[in-house]
Amino acid sequence: MRIVLGVGGGIAAYKVASLLRLFTEAGHHVTVIPTEAATRFVGTATWEALSGNPVSNSVFDDVHQVNHVRLGHEADLVVIAPATADLLAKAATGQAGDLLTNTLLMAHGPVLFAPAMHTEMWQHPATQANVETLRSRGAAVLEPASGRLTGADSGPGRLPEPEAIYDAAMALVQGQGDYQLPLAGRTVTISAGGTREPLDPVRFLGNRSSGKQGVALALAARDAGATVRLLAAHMEVPPPAGVEVVRVETALQLREAALAAAADSDVVIMSAAVADFRPAEVSDTKIKKRDDSADPVITLVRNPDILHELVERRNAGDAGPASQLIVGFAAETGDSDGDVLAYAEAKLRRKGCDLLVVNHVGTDKVFGQDTNAVVILARSGSEPQEAAGSKADVSAAIINRISYELNHVLPRA
Repeated sequence: MRIVLGVGGGIAAYKVASLLRLFTEAGHHVTVIPTEAATRFVGTATWEALSGNPVSNSVFDDVHQVNHVRLGHEADLVVIAPATADLLAKAATGQAGDLLTNTLLMAHGPVLFAPAMHTEMWQHPATQANVETLRSRGAAVLEPASGRLTGADSGPGRLPEPEAIYDAAMALVQGQGDYQLPLAGRTVTISAGGTREPLDPVRFLGNRSSGKQGVALALAARDAGATVRLLAAHMEVPPPAGVEVVRVETALQLREAALAAAADSDVVIMSAAVADFRPAEVSDTKIKKRDDSADPVITLVRNPDILHELVERRNAGDAGPASQLIVGFAAETGDSDGDVLAYAEAKLRRKGCDLLVVNHVGTDKVFGQDTNAVVILARSGSEPQEAAGSKADVSAAIINRISYELNHVLPRA
């Protein structure tokens, strides 16, 4: 296959060298066209060495071959990575000031844009309008990954991993215009909200979870093409449309629902805030406060460790596919014995899940809020991944990471 790989002028250009390697190792003929700004990040010598082809960004080189027309005509696929805000704007408005933008105007085959830029640039109405314009014309525009950006900032705007771009490009070519969503054909079970453990018909032990993060995860998984099952404990927000909802109240009910749902799930995400303890006895009548009686003593017993049981059952082959991905959540606070990440890393080892999403919680953090900041830890030992922003942004980062893990770390049997 003849591929034109356009490289935009962003710091993420260095990652595109790995994407180029994936294309060439698969046997494809790749012509790299960097913008002038891109050559300030990665020089033409690198692209020529990795592609085995001459590299230029000028319409005046090899004029006798009419490259500004020929390359677009001959390309079976055009991939733009990183697609900067500037490149998206030029493509949407049909500008043709260099070899790459000329090639885009001449392209007859599928075109894939992999955006990368700062969060505010990606979310700006002008950029979003340009993306919608390109999609309306049949181009595929990936959602950027969420995580650490240039400097100390985090949020949506990271270039998707080279393997994810490669997979999207191959799916685009095979579908000739129908980009396959990353979780298409997958079943994802997500628990959300907070469990409530009854003391009597009126009172219960509960927590501050609103269910917002779990609902945002369900939306992100649905939009990524998955069949979604939401195990809904107490939530302050309604479940999203287009997902199956299973209502639960207590940790024991959630355990029963989760074990049943795991049987046909490719992914299980345990984002619910599950009570660690429940009352040993539940009164059939309201516990009365009387002046002539002593204060009641409430004895608590441990609830089952649902996450650990899901992992054990999967590993034993008793529930779900062997390649099932299990994701846990850790709502942690630090103390004099250790910080949040130290406790989370210990929990990851103890639970044995594939990914652990870590929250630093408090009375004014995470619970009930519309924003979140998390660290994603992996059992495989890869570098921790940060994600921050709205709970929708964080959910998109988690779902992107899950898709990557499914396709490249835990390949299906």
